[in-house]
Amino acid sequence: MWKDSYGVSCKPSWDELGGSTWQFNLQLFADSDKTEPATPKKREDARKRGHVPRTMELGTGLVLLGGSFLLRNADRLLVQPLAQLMQISFSQWLPTPFTEEKFLQGISLVSGSVFLQVVAPIMGLAMLLGAGSQLVQVGFMFIGEGLKPKFSRINPVEGVKRIFSKRALAELAKAVLKIVIIGYLVYWAVSSRIGDFVGLLYAHPTEAAAATWNLICTIGMMVGGSMLAIALLDYLYQRYEYELNLRMSKEEVKEELKQTEGDPQIRSRIRQRQRQIAASRMMQQVPTADVVITNPTEIAVALRYDEMTMDAPTIVAMGAGFVAQRIREIARANNVPVVENKPLARALFTTAQVGDMIPVELYQAVAEVLSVIYLMRNRRI
Repeated sequence: MWKDSYGVSCKPSWDELGGSTWQFNLQLFADSDKTEPATPKKREDARKRGHVPRTMELGTGLVLLGGSFLLRNADRLLVQPLAQLMQISFSQWLPTPFTEEKFLQGISLVSGSVFLQVVAPIMGLAMLLGAGSQLVQVGFMFIGEGLKPKFSRINPVEGVKRIFSKRALAELAKAVLKIVIIGYLVYWAVSSRIGDFVGLLYAHPTEAAAATWNLICTIGMMVGGSMLAIALLDYLYQRYEYELNLRMSKEEVKEELKQTEGDPQIRSRIRQRQRQIAASRMMQQVPTADVVITNPTEIAVALRYDEMTMDAPTIVAMGAGFVAQRIREIARANNVPVVENKPLARALFTTAQVGDMIPVELYQAVAEVLSVIYLMRNRRI
């Protein structure tokens, strides 16, 4: 507040406070200039560096689910075959006199049996499911560049950036979600069977162990199933982040186009030169035509027909404007008949290309023109 010369209290205006000089840079709130989707080349380059959308949770979920199922049915799938094998082995080993060599042979046989019947199936299933989960997501891919040493991996500044990056926060949220889900599943599985566990206190140790083992496998299958659900959500997020990170600016797209296909101006000149060469070759075919059908000044179509080598009349030259004018001039200079037929010229120009045979629906109209030309030619002879 302040007072004027008459002692009246006044409030300062916004401009007097310097409000008109307060400016905001709206570019700070603008989206990134990378608005274009990634080109196939950039996607291929990213794949060569190992940058592909994938989730590790799929393999974890499949291994947990498959391993828990295998262990839950271990008695039928693993234990019984192992017991039969050991029974056969001991029946052949025990009746013979005991020696240190036979003892070592027996231990080796039992160890090998355990590995082949129990350990190997579990390891094989885990490896198969883990590799299959990655194969489904990214296919066969060998990344040699990932083995090269990079300073950024040991740079502390880059390490701090990675710790506080958006990806790190997403991984933290995913880890917390997994802990919450696994904790809830374990709590629910145990609390829902608390009465059964009380009864197991009076059960035979074998029955108690079997029930506990069954519960552990059930929890493993439940956790594996929940991991598959997390894997789906994680893959969708990884795909979204992958597409977002690969986005390109318009300038990057133009620069890549220059690198892969050359400068646009040079390509334009090349196409122009190609058109000139094609037009020159086309003009060289006009003297061989049997007739030139015109519109009369806008379009010219040169036709040639050889009943020995052609199934139907073929367009050897065609054009509009200046090209049509040149076709007419060359035709007259080489005594090729020029016939005015507006509907036929327009139909040929819009439905066929140079080198094509005329469309079937125009056979009758072209035949009438050619018959007149051949009749006039025979009269001259």
